[in-house]
Amino acid sequence: MSSGIDGPSTLLVVDDDEVFRPRLARAFEARGYEVWQANGPPEALRVAREHAPELALVDLRMPDGSGLDLVRDLLAIEPCTNVVVLTGYGSIATALEAVRRGATHYLTKPADVDEILAAFARKDLPSDADPPEVEVEAPSLARMEWEHIQRVLTDCHGNISHAAERLGIHRRSLQRKLSKYPVRR
Repeated sequence: MSSGIDGPSTLLVVDDDEVFRPRLARAFEARGYEVWQANGPPEALRVAREHAPELALVDLRMPDGSGLDLVRDLLAIEPCTNVVVLTGYGSIATALEAVRRGATHYLTKPADVDEILAAFARKDLPSDADPPEVEVEAPSLARMEWEHIQRVLTDCHGNISHAAERLGIHRRSLQRKLSKYPVRR
């Protein structure tokens, strides 16, 4: 098995999305990785204790635990594990926190296998180095609104009526906002 990084690699994919996780795992297996899957932190920790994967791709938000906490816990089990955090809810604060806790990189969904592999390959910082200063353009108010709506909708398990109630807007107004494409910046 040959990966694009340093030879044979083992990879743990942690994501609660029952469609996305297996597809991603198959894409990595097609590139020669030995892949284990976990649907949340408890299963991920069990797999990590048993197999000590070289690489771990961790979703930020899962129903049974935080990906940020999982980064710390995985590195406590095996300090050499190269961890990348992947999320649909990107923000500067969580990106910096992920790196502070030991993640190599932080990516927002959608990210393809090549982008993920490039993120794993960026493990060139000494472990005692401060995270690099990141010059990030502040997202627009429209983008922040879109991300907030998506978070609330996820917390409401896709129930538009319940999400609209939490957001304090009419259900039809929320439906109109959701029918638009996400704002890029």
